[in-house]
Amino acid sequence: MLQSSQTPVRSGGQILVDQLLIHGADTAFCVPGESYLEVLDALHDVKDRFTLINARHEAGAADMAEAHGKLTGKPGICMVTRGPGACHAAIGVHIAQQDSTPMILLVGQVARDTTDREAFQEIDYRAMFGTVAKWATQIDDARRVPEYMARAFRVATSGRPGPVVIALPEDMLTDRVAVADARPYTATSAGLAAESVEAVKAELKTAKRPLMLVGGSGWTDQAAMAITRFAETNNIPVTSAFRRQDIVDNRSACYAGDFGTSTGPDLYRHLAEADLLLVIGARLGEMTTRAYSTLDSPNPGIRLVHIHPDADEIGRVYSPDLGLAGTPAGAAAALDGCDLGHADDWAEWCATLNRDYLADTEAPNGGDWALDMGVVLAQLRDNLPADTVVAMDAGNHNGWPQRYMRYGRPGRVLGSTCGAMGYSVPAAVAAAIVNPDRLVLSFVGDGGFMMSGNELATAAQYGACPIVLLFNNGMYGTIRMHQEREHPERVSGTTLRNQDFCRMAEGLGCYAERVTRTEDFAAAFDRARESGRPAVLELVTDPEQISTRTTISALRKAAKERLAG
Repeated sequence: MLQSSQTPVRSGGQILVDQLLIHGADTAFCVPGESYLEVLDALHDVKDRFTLINARHEAGAADMAEAHGKLTGKPGICMVTRGPGACHAAIGVHIAQQDSTPMILLVGQVARDTTDREAFQEIDYRAMFGTVAKWATQIDDARRVPEYMARAFRVATSGRPGPVVIALPEDMLTDRVAVADARPYTATSAGLAAESVEAVKAELKTAKRPLMLVGGSGWTDQAAMAITRFAETNNIPVTSAFRRQDIVDNRSACYAGDFGTSTGPDLYRHLAEADLLLVIGARLGEMTTRAYSTLDSPNPGIRLVHIHPDADEIGRVYSPDLGLAGTPAGAAAALDGCDLGHADDWAEWCATLNRDYLADTEAPNGGDWALDMGVVLAQLRDNLPADTVVAMDAGNHNGWPQRYMRYGRPGRVLGSTCGAMGYSVPAAVAAAIVNPDRLVLSFVGDGGFMMSGNELATAAQYGACPIVLLFNNGMYGTIRMHQEREHPERVSGTTLRNQDFCRMAEGLGCYAERVTRTEDFAAAFDRARESGRPAVLELVTDPEQISTRTTISALRKAAKERLAG
C-alpha cells in the first residue's frame, strides 16, 4: 500500500478504475452516460489492460455482466447511467441475486448538491435496489472509493455470491484527492470441519435409497469433477437443480436428470421413493421443488442433509436433519475419493434412475412434425465440442435443449433461474467475447429474441460469433400453455406477428438462415459455424407442439374435461 507521501492526486473516476484493476477486473459491459464520464475517461488510459464492451441496451449490458460473472467466478462489472439506465439494468441485478452470481453494477448519479430535488434522472438507488441486490450503496467522498470498492468485491463473492449496486455522484467522480489504494480483496467463505464431513458420511451410510441434488453457484470445473467421482464411486444417483445441468456430466452412469421445467415424471416418482436427500449448493427454491410441492415444509418428509454457502439459507424453507455452511467446492473436495462402502447396495437404485433418465431423453420417433427439435438436438448433442457454452432464455422452447441435450464440464450452461426473457442472446454474446475459441449457442424464442436480439450488433462489433437458435412459433408459448390449461380456446395477448428474422439478423451483421424441416437443420448449422460471423438460425416450429410433452389440443381437451366435471 502506498504511503501518504507517495500517494498521487487522482480524480474519483481514476481512483475507481485503479481499484477495478487492483481487484482483478479486466472487462466491463456498459452503455455510456454523461453521469460517469470521468470513469470512461480513466478507462481510456488503461485500455491495454481493461476491455470495455459497449452494449446496445442497459438490460443487455447487465445480462452480459451477469453471464461473465457466472463464467469466471469473478464479479461481472456493468456500468450504466442514472435514471433510465439503472432501471433498464435492474433485471440483470435481479438475475444475479436469484442465480447467486457475483456482480457489481456501477451507476452514475446526480451531483451531490442537487440531491433530493428530483433532479434530472435522480433516483435513490439504495431504496431502489435495497431488496434486490445483496448490497446497495452510494459513494459520496472520493477518498472512500478504495474502501467501498474493496467491500463491494468482498460482498459480491463471499458467502452466497450476489450483486452489489454502487451509485457514483458525477461531481464525486471529478473530485481530485490523495488516497491510498486498497489491497486486493479476498472472498470469505464457510469451510466444512472434519467432523462435519464425517457427519455427512454417517447420514449417507444409513440410507437405502440416497439421492444427491447439486446446484447453486461456485462450482469450479475441479469441484464438478470431484463430486462426480464421489457419486460414481458410491453409486449415488445425482440430480441437478434448475439450470445447473452442467455440474455433473450428464453422460455419467450416476446422472438422473434435473429438477426444473422439463423434469420427467419418473424423476419426481424417484424423489418420493428416496429416503435421504443430500443437497449441495442448491437453495431448494420454487422451480427446483415444483412450487414447493415435492417436499413438505418445514419438515420435508425425507431425511435432508443441506450444505450451502450461506448459513441463513439452511432451513429457510425446509428444516434439515443436518445443515452445514460450506461452499460447493469445499464440499466436493472433502468428499472426493471417499468410499462409503455401500456401492453394491446402491447399484441397482442408481442404475434405475440413470436408465429412466436416458429413456426420457431418447430422440423422438419423428414424423409428427416438419421440424422436430427433439430429433434435431438428440442428433446434435453428441457432435458438439466438450467445452460448448449454452445460453438459455425463458420460455417453453427451452424444454427441448433442457430435455434432449447433454451437459457437463468444461461445457457450461448459462440460464436465468428467475425466468427473465431476453437473457440468452446477451449472455451468449458475453460468452463468445470472453471465450472466442469456444462454440457458444443461444436458445431463444421469438418473443425473447425481440427483447434483446439487437445485442447481436455488439457481437458483430467485437468479432464474437455465437450461434442463435431462434424458435419461432408465433406466440409467447409458456403463457399460451397456461391459458389453454386454465381457459381453453380463449387466446388473449399471446399471439405474435413476427418480422423477418433473417433480414433483421443480416442487418445486424450476422449470417442467417431459415429452417423448416428436420432434415435441413444439420447442414444449416454447419453453414452457420463456418460463416465466421454471429449467426441466427430461425427454426419454424409448429405452434401445436406447445412443449416436449404435450400439445395445445391435448391441453384443451384436458381442460374442458376438468371444467365439465
